[in-house]
Amino acid sequence: MVAEAPAVERKRTNSGPGRLLIAVYLLFAIAATSRAGLQIATKFDEAPVAYLLSALAAAIYIVAAVGLARAGAAGRRVALACCTVELAGVVGVGVLSLVDPDLFPDETVWSEFGSGYGYVPLVLPVLGLLWLWRTRHDPA
Repeated sequence: MVAEAPAVERKRTNSGPGRLLIAVYLLFAIAATSRAGLQIATKFDEAPVAYLLSALAAAIYIVAAVGLARAGAAGRRVALACCTVELAGVVGVGVLSLVDPDLFPDETVWSEFGSGYGYVPLVLPVLGLLWLWRTRHDPA
């Protein structure tokens, strides 16, 4: 008779602190969507790149929240991709907005590493990636 391996308790991305992470992603999705929508509707010609980047950030926040909330393998892959793109975006746009401010005549969610949002846009993908790593499913 072969002894069975003990059951491994697996944390889901939508449990515990993951719920707070999802809530923050949803909050930022609403904030970025509202801001980008208003800017695109009323003054798109002033800074189209900045406003489209804010809309992209909003879309990434929405998809990341859904990925984290789904908690399955597909949801984890989606959340991982979103957090990775988000981190690259906030660092890239953050650097560009400091090096050449003329590229962004108006702020984006990611300008100056998210300074207009208390740097949460910089911290959020890091927390998301850490949470995904913490809740990964290791084989027994």
